[in-house]
Amino acid sequence: MNKEQIIQNTIEFVKETLQGAEGGHDFFHIERVYKNALLIAKNENVDEFVVSLGALLHDIADSKFYDGDETVGPKKARAFLMNQQVSEDTIVHIENIINNISFKGGNFKQSFTSPELNVIQDADRLDAIGAVGIARCFNYGGFKNRELYNPEIPPNLKMTKEEYKKSTAPTINHFYEKLLLLKDKMNTTTGKKIAEQRHDYMEGFLDQFYKEWNGTI
Repeated sequence: MNKEQIIQNTIEFVKETLQGAEGGHDFFHIERVYKNALLIAKNENVDEFVVSLGALLHDIADSKFYDGDETVGPKKARAFLMNQQVSEDTIVHIENIINNISFKGGNFKQSFTSPELNVIQDADRLDAIGAVGIARCFNYGGFKNRELYNPEIPPNLKMTKEEYKKSTAPTINHFYEKLLLLKDKMNTTTGKKIAEQRHDYMEGFLDQFYKEWNGTI
């Protein structure tokens, strides 16, 4: 089976698997990350086949929707890729990407890195900031029935990985606990450039939000 066919099969597998998923983590999220990953990869020395598979499978079973179980995604990806007769080395690489791509709080240290992970991680983080990032953030907050904002609950920048995963803080807090931190965590030159503009957009949004909240505009 050739690589193009495997990628097409992966797209169909992911699309089917994520039917009915929460709007910020559905197939359209995967598609955006996939496109951004390919865009960033043009300027990086990477294996585009690994980048494609990693981007497409990175959220095949996000632990947020599996009671925090981080083993489901890698297992689903492995089973699918074995069925596609992908090499063991590539499967292990994809598993490592899935296990290390996510932001798990400001104090989490990832245990694996590769040029391909750097590209996919940047693409995934870009989808968490800017206009789409804001939309995803509030969509997930609504999905979890969280407050929009509560001035009495300040952001917590010192959460452990477990505290971060279990947080039920208002949606606005998430900007400070994750989204506004991502610009300085980008890996690639292309990712950093795009992140700058999206970061500025979020800061403008927050400025407007507080003015409206406080009745000063």
